[in-house]
Amino acid sequence: MVELLSEYGLFLAKAVTVVIAILFVIGGIASSSMRGRSEQNGLVKVTHLNEAFDEMTDALKSVVLTRDQLKEEEKAEKKKEKEERKAAKKLKDEDKKDKKRIYVLDFDGDVKAEGVEALGTEITAVLSLATKNDEIVLRLESPGGQVHAYGLAASQLSRINDRGIPFTVCVDKVAASGGYMMACIADNIIAAPFSILGSVGVVAELPNFNKVMKKYDVDYDVYTAGAFKRTVTVLGENTDEGKAKFVEELESTHVLFKEWVSANRPSLDIEKIATGEHWYGSQALELGLIDSLKTSEDYLFDASKDADVYEVSFQVKQSVADKLGFAAEKAATRSLTRWWSEITARHNRIV
Repeated sequence: MVELLSEYGLFLAKAVTVVIAILFVIGGIASSSMRGRSEQNGLVKVTHLNEAFDEMTDALKSVVLTRDQLKEEEKAEKKKEKEERKAAKKLKDEDKKDKKRIYVLDFDGDVKAEGVEALGTEITAVLSLATKNDEIVLRLESPGGQVHAYGLAASQLSRINDRGIPFTVCVDKVAASGGYMMACIADNIIAAPFSILGSVGVVAELPNFNKVMKKYDVDYDVYTAGAFKRTVTVLGENTDEGKAKFVEELESTHVLFKEWVSANRPSLDIEKIATGEHWYGSQALELGLIDSLKTSEDYLFDASKDADVYEVSFQVKQSVADKLGFAAEKAATRSLTRWWSEITARHNRIV
């Protein structure tokens, strides 16, 4: 019986492996198709957050308040609207101003800041309509990553400042290193009390397998033109001169980072905060890294009382191949999880 179950388990494992391999091939083809397409093959989605807030409030009122209280609320709301219409009529045409608009963008950054193209598209869309009387809010989450990628992301945000439009960054969890490189551009930085900010520094980690290769008599040659075309390598033997040059390049990048932060937040004690350390929101406020403590949800909800708040996002159109790729990935994950659970369960029964 034990042998039969073992053979069945082995057969099941082979069958599931073949299925997963096929699904991954399909998913890989679909993913390659998606990567090959332009980011511009998508659409900009706009959501009026005021309506979403109102719907939540109305849902609670309908359950919590009595019928009489609901009638009183309705009367008060109609009275308020009537007074606002009267006040608007009394204003001269030249005194009338459009209601302030707040445009909300999101950036959830990874090491490569892969969302930067979508962010650029969203900024272009908003700048086509926003005025100096409006405001742009970026909900930013990022632990940082590649210097050139986050440099581009920061440059995209600088377009907002160049047009003189008020700009606020909200950080609920983390804006460190490249994330803070982006955040410091804002006129106003708001963060949750336990969010992580700062990490104004540069780091590079590089494993070296040269000793292992020497142990097995494997040669690895690097041919370059230019003394410092390749300073350090993973497989070759790193020289003291090459290491020193690599550290020099890191220091040079750190100097540029500090200059960028100082230019955007001149009141900061740059030498004090540019040590590579990070701080929680309440500590960051004391150091001047941010301007106030509040969550993005709280900030936008308060702002919606006097302004129209719109969430703007760029969404890539998915082809059938893209959807198939994502479906294949999910199916593969489910199959692998189910297979492991079944094997574990049978092993427990056999024992």
